[in-house]
Amino acid sequence: MLPRNPYWLARSLAHGAAVAAGYAALGLSLLITFEVIARKLFNFSLQGVDEIGGYVLAIGVSFSFAYALLHRAHTRVDVLMARLPAVLQAPLNAAAMLMLAAFSLFMLWRAIETLHETLEFGSLASTPLQTPLWIPQSLWVIGLGVFALLTSLLALHALAQLVTGRVRALNRDYGPRSAQDELDEAQQDYGGSVSPTARTATTATQGGDAT
Repeated sequence: MLPRNPYWLARSLAHGAAVAAGYAALGLSLLITFEVIARKLFNFSLQGVDEIGGYVLAIGVSFSFAYALLHRAHTRVDVLMARLPAVLQAPLNAAAMLMLAAFSLFMLWRAIETLHETLEFGSLASTPLQTPLWIPQSLWVIGLGVFALLTSLLALHALAQLVTGRVRALNRDYGPRSAQDELDEAQQDYGGSVSPTARTATTATQGGDAT
């Protein structure tokens, strides 16, 4: 479980951004449906739906980064991680968070530079819509900004746990999701019960105790 109280604002922003991305994807699907029907039945096109789809995809992805981080949904190669003792896993998990924070800040910096150039030259999209590019880029930067804020806060928290020797808590909060974690989440989501046989089988796939 990730820390709650100190980072409630960043967590709220992450969840809000993910909800906004979901509604944007829903709106895009409705727009595409209308476009297909209009072309098929009325020989009519809105023009620019593909362009809008590109903006929604880019903005939606950036808005979803932070939410995926909260749920440890980013891909991590953990073939060897589960086989290491907890005292070795802890610094690797902390290092992973620090590197992710550095990368998110780098992405934010480059995105801000891109937005600055767009505003400086008044760039427009070379499409029929001629969209002022500062509009989608500003939303893109906001999404990356929420992600960078959350990764920075969590990286500091992971580092504090490492320095104070809270190895078990660090591995629990920032380690890769195990099969048992996914099983517990599925059980919570569906409100069902897991048989002892299934729980034993899931534990066996983890390759031993990783705490």
